[in-house]
Amino acid sequence: MSNTNVETVSSTLDRVKLTLSVLIIVAGIVAFSVLDNQPTVVRVAIFIASLVIAAFVAWSSEPGRRTISFGRDSYGELKRVIWPTRKEAMQMTGIVFAFVTVMGIMLWVTDKILGWAIYGLLLGWR
Repeated sequence: MSNTNVETVSSTLDRVKLTLSVLIIVAGIVAFSVLDNQPTVVRVAIFIASLVIAAFVAWSSEPGRRTISFGRDSYGELKRVIWPTRKEAMQMTGIVFAFVTVMGIMLWVTDKILGWAIYGLLLGWR
């Protein structure tokens, strides 16, 4: 095992916020199920509203702030990536398809040779 530090929720208030977020989502699911006589649009709106409220409650906790910070950092890194051109992407895709085709043919030939050796020579079934 590696010696990485795992950050856990240590504050009681953060635990309460995260538990409240889960309960809000559960309440949205229950409301969606219980209000089956209401129009579907209303039921879906209530469920989406519960997700939004739960997200705001969760993001107000320390783990939520860390998650938002991680997302911002990831987006910044994504903007720094040098993406391949269309020509390069098509060439690499062609190489992958050619490799998969060659490997498939090699595995098929190997299977046929082993099948012939085992069933034809050793067992005499064919």
